[in-house]
Amino acid sequence: MSFGKTTPVLRIFDEAKAVEFYVDFLGFKIDWQHKFEANFPLYLQISRGECVLHLSEHHGDSTPGSALRIETDELETFQQQLLAREYSFSHLQIQAMPWGSQDMTIADPFGNRLVFTNAISL
Repeated sequence: MSFGKTTPVLRIFDEAKAVEFYVDFLGFKIDWQHKFEANFPLYLQISRGECVLHLSEHHGDSTPGSALRIETDELETFQQQLLAREYSFSHLQIQAMPWGSQDMTIADPFGNRLVFTNAISL
């Protein structure tokens, strides 16, 4: 038996703020987006490397304030890239966690928490 990758769905409320945060600041790219009609909610897929996220304006698709962990093998480099972009709504601090990882938590404009972490070797 095998399982495939997991694609989290995060709730968003404003397309411009989502693009500013996820694309302009974090460096994700938009893979595709969909609206049933012009004034309907947006649903889109973004990615950076192997990390794929879905963002949704649809009521009932996820809950604001969700949290997820995203592994990276270059956490310090990523932190420096983000600091160079001078996004004013984020405090970028790497913390040593008691279980052995290094974590950097960033809240998006919709209250979701993204924890960028290095992998723990077992």
